[in-house]
Amino acid sequence: MDIQEIKQRFGIIGNSPLLNRAINIANQVAPTDISVLITGESGSGKEVFSHIIHQMSPRKHGPFIAVNCGAIPEGTIDSELFGHEKGAYTGAVGERKGYFETVNGGTIFLDEIAEMPLGTQARLLRVLESGQYIRVGSSKVEKTNVRVIAATNVDVYEAVKAGKFREDLYYRLNTVPLKIPPLRERKEDIFLLFRKFTADFTDKYRTPPIQLDDDAQQVLANYSWPGNVRQLKNMAEQLAVLERDRVITAQTLLNYIPHETGRTNLPMRLDNQPKEDFSERDILYKVLFDMKRDMIELKKLVADIIEHGGVSPAYQGNPQAITQLYRDIELPQANISEPQFTLQQPVNSNINSGGKDFDITHHHEEVEESLSLVEKESDLIRKALKKHKGKRKLAANELGISERTLYRKIKELDL
Repeated sequence: MDIQEIKQRFGIIGNSPLLNRAINIANQVAPTDISVLITGESGSGKEVFSHIIHQMSPRKHGPFIAVNCGAIPEGTIDSELFGHEKGAYTGAVGERKGYFETVNGGTIFLDEIAEMPLGTQARLLRVLESGQYIRVGSSKVEKTNVRVIAATNVDVYEAVKAGKFREDLYYRLNTVPLKIPPLRERKEDIFLLFRKFTADFTDKYRTPPIQLDDDAQQVLANYSWPGNVRQLKNMAEQLAVLERDRVITAQTLLNYIPHETGRTNLPMRLDNQPKEDFSERDILYKVLFDMKRDMIELKKLVADIIEHGGVSPAYQGNPQAITQLYRDIELPQANISEPQFTLQQPVNSNINSGGKDFDITHHHEEVEESLSLVEKESDLIRKALKKHKGKRKLAANELGISERTLYRKIKELDL
């Protein structure tokens, strides 16, 4: 049977290459008797593929049962799967056959296999390897001939590394992995599925047919569909029942699409990521690094002036450039002005004799700089708050600390 015939038989809509590949794998593995692990997001249609494998296999005339392992309480799942004897536990008023006994000769589909308890996983592994199991409360070994198809919407290998799933069971089930693509990776199928669902529901509820305008089709194709086919079907049913206007616009469609908090297809700036809570030591390092940088720039400036015989061509006619190094430093005393420098060309410059004379006249009042770390820290915080007009969040980003640390510093320094 080819892929198109399988789609028609099992009601599968879509022409995505990823979907066709999954159907082809299911068709190839169906005649064998090996275990299959179906992976895919919730609502992507994993159970449909379990039916394909069963119906295309030699066991198609045998029983088929689907068991949701996540819906069975941990205390009773062993009894559900393998049965129990009378009096095995409180409430066991009689013996009971388990699924592996009642489905003998058929196929059992274990959905949400990653939710199965570790003890039950060990029992399942024995069934897969030898076809043997023991009822709860019994010592007699029973035999069964059941094909197991498992499915999960989580990364089982990550669960293995976290110690939540047995590694030997994972490799035993994962003989043939079958991945079902999510709906967002099948964009060309979204509109086809929507038309099929709306046609079914309008016929069921005897309502007029539904149409989408061009903008609404774009919204439908660009949405991420976290609930996959199940979510699309649910939305189609709501539209078929609730909307009076049967031509659906983009705005109408957005009313049925939940806002995706935290989801975006746009690139994210790393600046917006939460920062660490930096300590006082980090602030001190920032101050020292800034001072070292300014000192290196000052040394380069002086060496450049000496090399060019008094005034570097880069600073010729622009004496204000020298004071630029000091303009980022806020002086502790508010009544003291910035130092002013006046550059003069040397009158008697004896370059040939090996001497380089230059005269730099300073017209400023020398002030001894305070070396107190508390004052430096206080000055930096004041400067950052002034620069950002009192906005603590922006000031904290400028200083490289968290807003909480800045708030604590403001209280400690009484700013």
